[in-house]
Order: sequence, then structure tokens, then C-alpha cells
Amino acid sequence: MNRTRPTVADLRAAKGRRQLSMVYVTTTDEAAACAEAGIDVLSIEMSYWDAGMRDAAGDCFVQVGLQYGVLATTDDYLRAAHDALLTGGDAVYCAASTEIVARLAAEGVPVVGHVGLIPSRRTWTGGFRAVGKTLDSATTIMEQVRALEDAGAFAAEIEVVPEPIATEIAKRTSLVLVSMGAGTGCDAQYLFAEDILGYTPGHRPRHAKVYRDFRTEYDRLQRERVGAFSEFAADVASGAYPRAEHLVAVDDDVVAAFVEHLDSEAES
Repeated sequence: MNRTRPTVADLRAAKGRRQLSMVYVTTTDEAAACAEAGIDVLSIEMSYWDAGMRDAAGDCFVQVGLQYGVLATTDDYLRAAHDALLTGGDAVYCAASTEIVARLAAEGVPVVGHVGLIPSRRTWTGGFRAVGKTLDSATTIMEQVRALEDAGAFAAEIEVVPEPIATEIAKRTSLVLVSMGAGTGCDAQYLFAEDILGYTPGHRPRHAKVYRDFRTEYDRLQRERVGAFSEFAADVASGAYPRAEHLVAVDDDVVAAFVEHLDSEAES
């Protein structure tokens, strides 16, 4: 791959110049495929993040998601953030309070915040639905962005906000704004691998675009798994498995000598 892993400074420099691509992945296969495909940024939850994922991610910039609810105190977030960076993460995603964001930023941790629809706080905005469709709601998002700026974040995901609102916000902030269903007026476009590959469980969000039908292939593979396991169980029951070719060969004289040894032990 003829690329160099980007830095926070590189992402900031791209603001207003080109759209960045960003994908949420959960496996090393997905991470490696994104790296080979030239995706700019990967989002990986801390529960999936390890040295193997870093290797698979190649030259992709990786933000490691600090899990809201799993982590609680500022110290929890600090330890998790430093662990993520020591394992090769380039930044952390944090949906916690601006006080926690500020504490992380004070330690030099690059932080990506979240505005608009924040899934962990969806009860305050009416569930999984668009926000920013009224003046009050749009103003609140702008206030959230300014609060993240003041706290020291360098970027923020902006989720399911009307494109004109998100565009106006992007013009007025130094944050790298990562759009999930908020349009091209932002600085990056963000989708989940499961949506891109077409294996999203349950409801598929409006902003998702499917590029491949992995669900059909996964269903076929599951049927093949069941078939293979069923055949194995039947072979075990009938004695068809194992056969000689599955076993370790040994000379007959070694077996005879071993039996003689065991018999002599039993007689003594």
C-alpha cells in the first residue's frame, strides 16, 4: 500500500478540501479490506481493539470507541484512552460529558465527540429519529459543537441532522465534522461495515447504502455449517468416522510389545 497513515493534523488539513471516508468495523477481515480499499478512517470499539486489529488496519487512521456505560468515571475514561493509544489507536471517540472530553484533551488525547442523535442519549431527543429539524433543536446542536470545541475535541460525529443545518454548522466550526446521515457539507462520510456489506440485523437506517449482499451469503454459509455438522454427527454414530486415514499409524510389533509390557505389569 502506497499510503502513509494520516495524523490528526492531516485530518484537520483536509477540512473543506476533500471528503474523508470512514467505516465502523468489528473484525480484522473488515479492517484489512478497508485498508486495502483506501478508506481514510476506521472506527473500532474498544472491545474489539487489540494489536491484531491495528495490524489489520494498516495505514488507516483509527478512532477507538470508548464505550459509554461500560466506562463511568473520568479515571475509567483516562485509563481506557491511554490503553487505546498505547495499542496504536490514533484517537478516541467519547460520548461522555464535555468535562470528561476536556480531561482527556488536557492529557493530549485526540478526542472525537458526538452531536445530533446520540444513541446513548436518545431518550432526550425522542428515540432513534432525526434531530435539528426545528430552530431550537438546530441551535442545541450548534451549542453542543461549541462546547466540544471549548473542551478540546478535534472532531465530532454529527448524526441524522438535516443536510442544510449540518452544512451551516460545519462552516462555523474548527471541528472535523463526521457525517452519519448529515450530508456532504460535513468533512467525512461515515457508515457501518454491516450496512455497506448488507448484513445489518433488523432495521436498516435511512442513511445506509448497501453495496454487497453478504446476508444471503452468510445465510448460505450457515446452512452449509448445519449440513456439515449434521453429516459429522451421522458419521460418528455410524462409525464412518474416523477411518484409517484420520489416525496415527504404528507398527504391529510396537503394539504387541506394548501389550506384553502391560500384561506383565498386571501380573506382577
